[in-house]
Amino acid sequence: MPIEDVAGAVKDLIKEGKVKHFGLSEAGVSTIRKAHAVQPVAAIQSEYSLCWRQPEIELLPTLEELGIGFVPFSPLGKGFLTGKIDENTKFDSSDFRNIVPRFSTAARKANHSMVDLLTKIGKQKNATPAQVALSWLLAQKPWIVPIPGTTKLNRLEENIGSLDIGFTTDELREIDNASSEIKVEGERYPEHLQKLVGR
Repeated sequence: MPIEDVAGAVKDLIKEGKVKHFGLSEAGVSTIRKAHAVQPVAAIQSEYSLCWRQPEIELLPTLEELGIGFVPFSPLGKGFLTGKIDENTKFDSSDFRNIVPRFSTAARKANHSMVDLLTKIGKQKNATPAQVALSWLLAQKPWIVPIPGTTKLNRLEENIGSLDIGFTTDELREIDNASSEIKVEGERYPEHLQKLVGR
């Protein structure tokens, strides 16, 4: 179905008072522009973290231009950036990460240098790797609101603690420089799902 038709249907629902705002998930730039031309898009949801910085290329500039908010999911790299996962971690048989290339044993081992970086920064800031990762994300743009998922109260409290860290411009530049030297191994989805999300 053309996205313009979807946006038109949502526009009608907004006029009827049945819907408050219009958002899209994992939408490409062309789709966002077409939808936004019919009904202003309030927010876009997509993956974004130090493990997946692809949105910086086209998506974030487009959202800034159009005045659309960004709600990054998996801001902790599906749990990897917490520092609680390494190449020896065993996932439950029902865990989605079992089929994610980025969570293969080899990829986890190769990507641990990103966790090492966050741990080093965390020691300087008296923060956990997860708090550093979230604080970095919050520092990118004022209209970015990450949605880390958790089922544990102590993790929720830890995530909230990221609001108290903050980085100077120089610190953010140092993080960017250091993280850009780290090549994250493994795709974020298995091949059959990459086709569905378009990347």
